[in-house]
Amino acid sequence: MNIKKNIKVAFMALATLLATGSLTSCSDEPDSEYFYAFTGEMMSDYLRNRTQYSEFAAIVDKAELMPLLSTYGKYTCFLPDNDAVDKYLQERGLTSVDQLSKEDCDTIARTHLVNNIYSTFEMTQDRLPNANLLGRYIATSQGVDNDSNAVVYLEGLTHIIFEKTYDDGTVVHQNDSVENGIVQPIDMVIEKSNSTVTDILRDNPKISLFYKAFEATGLKDLLVEKVADETWDPKKYQKYYYKSHVRNEVAWVPDTKKYGFTAFVEPDSIYREYFKNGYKGQPIDTSKGDLYALYDLACKVYGPVYGHDENGNPLDEAKDGWKFENLTDSINPLKRFIQYHIMTRYVPGTADLTAIVVPETKEAFGFETKWVNPVDWYETMLPHTMLKIEQLSKNRREDVFGKALPVDIWGVDVDKKGGHFVNRRYEAPDYTERGAFVDATVETKPNHDALNGHYFYVDDLVVFSKEVRDVVQNMRIRMDFSTVFPEIMTNDMRLKGNYRADDGYNTAADDSEQPKNGKNRYFPMGYLENVKFNSNCYFVGRRPHWEFWSWQGDELNLFGDYDFTFRIPPVPYSGEWQLRLGFAPLETRGVMQVYFDGVPQGIPLDMIKILNDEMYLGNRASDDAQLTKYKETTTEDLAAEQKLLKNLGAYRGPRSCYNISNNGSQKNYSWGIMHMMRRVLCQTYIDASKDHYLRFRVASDGKQGNNNEFMFDFFEMVPKSVYGVDGSGEMEDDL
Repeated sequence: MNIKKNIKVAFMALATLLATGSLTSCSDEPDSEYFYAFTGEMMSDYLRNRTQYSEFAAIVDKAELMPLLSTYGKYTCFLPDNDAVDKYLQERGLTSVDQLSKEDCDTIARTHLVNNIYSTFEMTQDRLPNANLLGRYIATSQGVDNDSNAVVYLEGLTHIIFEKTYDDGTVVHQNDSVENGIVQPIDMVIEKSNSTVTDILRDNPKISLFYKAFEATGLKDLLVEKVADETWDPKKYQKYYYKSHVRNEVAWVPDTKKYGFTAFVEPDSIYREYFKNGYKGQPIDTSKGDLYALYDLACKVYGPVYGHDENGNPLDEAKDGWKFENLTDSINPLKRFIQYHIMTRYVPGTADLTAIVVPETKEAFGFETKWVNPVDWYETMLPHTMLKIEQLSKNRREDVFGKALPVDIWGVDVDKKGGHFVNRRYEAPDYTERGAFVDATVETKPNHDALNGHYFYVDDLVVFSKEVRDVVQNMRIRMDFSTVFPEIMTNDMRLKGNYRADDGYNTAADDSEQPKNGKNRYFPMGYLENVKFNSNCYFVGRRPHWEFWSWQGDELNLFGDYDFTFRIPPVPYSGEWQLRLGFAPLETRGVMQVYFDGVPQGIPLDMIKILNDEMYLGNRASDDAQLTKYKETTTEDLAAEQKLLKNLGAYRGPRSCYNISNNGSQKNYSWGIMHMMRRVLCQTYIDASKDHYLRFRVASDGKQGNNNEFMFDFFEMVPKSVYGVDGSGEMEDDL
């Protein structure tokens, strides 16, 4: 069987896999069977040895990047041939690569180079898992070329060439392997927009109504200039050496300090359906034009939330700022409507809306998707509000005993398994809020990705309605700490690195500026907004390791004589809430005092004592509890144990969360691990209209353990409707 036939057979299989959604994200060492080996050639040799790529080679040379491609590493090069470069030059009114500036060449070359290896078999999301050398993500989608070959499209426009024969007899095809990477030939030069979010929203005629309101409410002026802090210079900061538990590690400050926004935008057609049919039985006034109709729709949504109290007495509705004439006022319903669509962080693709998918488990990192859908929570530009983002699991739903749950637990849209929804809570028959589906479509034009943000289409209204406040978000809110601080996601530091392997730092030779498996980070004071701490400590973000006793494999640590304060995420409504910290107690950690809004909360939290300590469960707990013990324990006994722990201000780790051991073959559920627990930080009334702060102050006796090491893993905000169960045999669900 010849090569071409082999390729076609392989891509028939690929098309089947794409249709079933069976492929997973990129691994650090892709299977070599997907490549065509050119043993001995570096990527630089590949460019220089083929005349059809001489112009791109000249661009790389002028950018002074050829030495990089001559060294060992892991690179993917999306490679346009001379015809593609000539077409690009012609569109710019140029006739030669010589007319490009060095800066132009640097931008072009870095746009086409990614510092990791990606075969087409791994390009299954709506963007590459790693950014290119410009720090921008390349959008990907699957399709067919003119010869009906399954191919991958980039930015919705150019595609990776399946196979091409040149006049000199040279044959190139996708997945060409070189010693330091992989080459993907493409039919056009890739261009990334240098516009801001404001520009790309304006340039899309499909969302003209959203943009008209975005402009009229004054929000475009807030986003247009915020791209990056040009004064940020990571070279001013030394590396920080520390010991976490038993590991010697080093952390670097972030490489960038960018600002980012992500919008969920309804196309005009969605609004016009509401203009025609009304909102929840209420007609929309369209007699005064589209902008007023959108304002009237916003009034219908936000009247019950902000306009009047539960007795119908006017609140914001009675103020001038509510009126159509004052669209830029902070209480105006249309401004609130648009603000709630925009998150204060950059998310380049739907794959980033929830935790990364681990190829070994085919699940979002740390989520048992037989029992729960992956969920993340993000703040919006509307003060004191969050969006709930939920990924509809591809896994069949079952209980802990393996019994399949009814099909209607999926709710509607079972065809959208694997897709993401905004503000969904569908657990029939009690909850039937579908939410808005996030469209992962990559269009040829217009652009969806900008220097400082991204937008997605959604198929229904994204609103902080009364139903969202009182039903969808009236639940336990669990957030990995990497999502609490927007800068971590905006600057591409969430769940980054090879979670399978570690870099030791026991000798000087191990201390590389470019460690093989990824970097830990530390955040100087001033880098994270709404965070304050003293100069006697370090705030470290440890990159993910799948075997760590932590949810999603990552954690944040404080070291030193810390006094640390941060603004907590907002709760959806005012009332009694319980705030919990998920962490792993270890003998190397310390003791800290908790404050809520400046008021000390109980006795100091000892981060050494694990769940089988006498102060908690003692000998009744064991490290081998896991799933077997859970199945053998009656509901009454589980409820009794939870009540005992609750009275001590503690909970086991969540049953749906796990870490991974035995090289990816074993899930270790947090519920049965004595070193994974939740502690109640405080239980108090929270006013949802105000900012609130938690303060952690070291209370250890001297330099306890590893310099008073304090761990942040995940954060829970739990309403009384969830934690307040107290009847015999009743318990809060332990998922």
